Amino acid sequence: MLPAYITHPACARHAMGADHPECPERLAAIQDMLLTKGLLDYMAPYDAPAATDAQLAQAHSLGYIRELLALAPAEGLVRIDPDTEMNPHTLVAARHAAGAAVLATDLVLEGKAPSAFCAVRPPGHHAERGRAMGFCFFNNTAVGIRHALNIHGLKRVALIDFDVHHGNGSEDIFCDDPRVLMCSIFELGLYPFNGEEPRGDNMVNVGLPARSGSAAFRDAVSTHWIQALDAFAPQLIYVSAGFDAHREDDMGNLGLTETDYAWVTEQIVEVAQRHCHGHVISCLEGGYALNALARSVAEHVKVLIGAN
Repeated sequence: MLPAYITHPACARHAMGADHPECPERLAAIQDMLLTKGLLDYMAPYDAPAATDAQLAQAHSLGYIRELLALAPAEGLVRIDPDTEMNPHTLVAARHAAGAAVLATDLVLEGKAPSAFCAVRPPGHHAERGRAMGFCFFNNTAVGIRHALNIHGLKRVALIDFDVHHGNGSEDIFCDDPRVLMCSIFELGLYPFNGEEPRGDNMVNVGLPARSGSAAFRDAVSTHWIQALDAFAPQLIYVSAGFDAHREDDMGNLGLTETDYAWVTEQIVEVAQRHCHGHVISCLEGGYALNALARSVAEHVKVLIGAN
């Protein structure tokens, strides 16, 4: 039984214009690196299905889903916010990105894969229940988590977010859901300019100053996340895996390296081994310096699938 590698060609057809950092080349860089490192030899490939309206409505309002459908252009680009645009392929890509998290959930909980990495875009963690923003349309991990809770009947699911930007959309969706523990580390003062004050008792938000570096990041994980996760004893762990805190990525200034992503993945896997048979589902979020992104994802996946 191999870990799952889930993606879909539609994810490369969403584009928001020349020079936009959230570009189709991100997935190509990741796949090329995983192939070069031989990591895909240890994973089972799957095409992500398109999430249905019913699956999306586990995390988003039906009114919001219909609003996005109405906005979808037949050609060209439609601007959603200053950073976020839709082309004619965007919603198809977004459905497959969310569907990847649903498929990953089914595979892991049905005993067909021990873990999964979803190489998908657009990302999701800024998408709120009724609002697209920050390059995000549907909240991929949130759709997967609600599928685990509402369809598979889990009682406790953890969401870990180490993107350099706070996952405001995930917090908006889960802040009043005690079945979910969300642990987030992000850089203070960056988009979306919130997260310092948690919106619920089930939110472990840790904002770090710019240029904090590896030591501060690792201390925050050890001090704030691990005890909370062990007390919660999750039955499944999801990761909003953003790699834009890397020191080569100009979207943030935390100054991390790929070794930090390997280390934090080790901590997550150890928690999963203690509480949920090692089951971890990781979904790509940010990371825009292509070479640094590819190297970081390779280190993350190597630990996630136990290929050390």
